[in-house]
Amino acid sequence: MSLLDTLREGLSDVESRGLTRRRRTAETPCAAHMNIDGRDIVGFASNDYLGLAAHPALVDALAQGARRYGAGSGGSHLLGGHSRAHVQLEDDVAAFCGSFVDAPRALSFSTGYMANLATLTTLAGRNTTLFSDALNHASLIDGARLSRADVQIYPHGDIAALAAMLDACESDAKLIVTDGVFSMDGNVAPLAELLALAERHGAWLVVDDAHGFGVLGPQGRGVLAQLALRSPHLVYICTFGKAAGVAGAAVIAHETVIEWLVQRARPYIFTTAAPPAVAHAVSASLAIIASDEGDARRAHLASLIERTRGLLRATRWQPVDSHTAIQPLIIGDNETTLALAARFQAEGLWVPAIRPPTVPVGTSRLRISLSAAHSLDDLARLEAALSRIATGDEA
Repeated sequence: MSLLDTLREGLSDVESRGLTRRRRTAETPCAAHMNIDGRDIVGFASNDYLGLAAHPALVDALAQGARRYGAGSGGSHLLGGHSRAHVQLEDDVAAFCGSFVDAPRALSFSTGYMANLATLTTLAGRNTTLFSDALNHASLIDGARLSRADVQIYPHGDIAALAAMLDACESDAKLIVTDGVFSMDGNVAPLAELLALAERHGAWLVVDDAHGFGVLGPQGRGVLAQLALRSPHLVYICTFGKAAGVAGAAVIAHETVIEWLVQRARPYIFTTAAPPAVAHAVSASLAIIASDEGDARRAHLASLIERTRGLLRATRWQPVDSHTAIQPLIIGDNETTLALAARFQAEGLWVPAIRPPTVPVGTSRLRISLSAAHSLDDLARLEAALSRIATGDEA
């Protein structure tokens, strides 16, 4: 069998199990109403929770940043690529969501995936035990594997199980790693209890708040601010490609932690810095997130969330008890989930099917992602389509 035949056989196996992933092409900016593959749809697929991705002020800021700094950074942060825009962004984000620690400092990255890899591979090593929630994002899983630490998986959100694992651990260095908001379930980690364990055992608590930053907490300052948590044991990671509507990420922690990352984090040292124009646009986004406009967008999103929770409970499928913009509806098997997603598509709605390995086998689901850009009419269309599909009626 040739090398290509081996790959073709693998692809056929993926197809036969209903796990093939297919890209869809957007012809218009990310918004509630888009043109996808040449067809107008209402999208419930993006993570643009505040509807900022196409905000005129951010478009202008990106263009202004490009005119001021050019199209690219030209080098790594340590070799000429660290611009005034990066400095400003790091100062802005540390001030915005660094209240959980004394002397907060931020370090920016081009993606959230890279930020997670950098954090875990730099804070953990061969002499470390790393405790990871079973439903953590793939980037945290990969960071844990690459860290060479002894990785132990605790059942999702199970504080008692984690406490027993920590009690039995004899390692000098320990990390507890969790999503803040779990991307496929929409539920919030038990962070107060996790922090209590971290402090009791002298462990770091690393929180990836990709889906909470900008949405949760006062002025959207994130899940740690929502819970009013504060501790030198905390390391906070936020991303800018979701609620912030742009791209990139940052790690926020005590200034000593950040300096250690600057000196030792390979994903930071050995990569070209993100374009300064992107950093310039993210700073503009933070200003909107913290403003009255940001509060209004979060209030509208909250009303959409509560209405969606009610309409999902009325279906014959299993909703997840989520109070966030991520509203999953568990269907079960891959084939039925794909068929339902196709029915929504026929109704002019993009409601993506999520299947293993992204979620556990037998829990394939429709992931309804809400945005402040959605109107009540958009939600009414979703509700009507759900009713028709649930009863088997045609549109």
